[in-house]
Amino acid sequence: MPLVRIDLLNHHGNEHIRNVADAIHRSLVAVLGIPERDRFQVITPHRPGEIIALDAGLGFDRSPDTVIIQIFTQRGRSIDTKERLYAEIAAQLEAVGVRGDDIFVGIAENGPEDWSFGFGKAQYVTGELAVPEPS
Repeated sequence: MPLVRIDLLNHHGNEHIRNVADAIHRSLVAVLGIPERDRFQVITPHRPGEIIALDAGLGFDRSPDTVIIQIFTQRGRSIDTKERLYAEIAAQLEAVGVRGDDIFVGIAENGPEDWSFGFGKAQYVTGELAVPEPS
């Protein structure tokens, strides 16, 4: 159950924002093998100037349209899986008009004890939900 935070500029409109969110989710489904309905995204549109993403020495020509993606997920994914996920996200986002230079992804891993889906319980710990196997 990845939780995905997406920060992007608002000036493209709601359709573009939804296309970006859908592209990211398609990537998670394709690479991590999560169910289609396992979708938890927080999308935060910003005004120009509210996202600052400078080149960190890689020679990127970032534009003001940088999309920042934070993925919170269970630990245990291999480096290969993460690299495939980054590549798939880039391909899916480029297909909806986001330049490769403008895609910034971070993955934060955690354990079953770090999730509560409601009612003040850690459902993975209590056994109400099965802990997903890493892909």
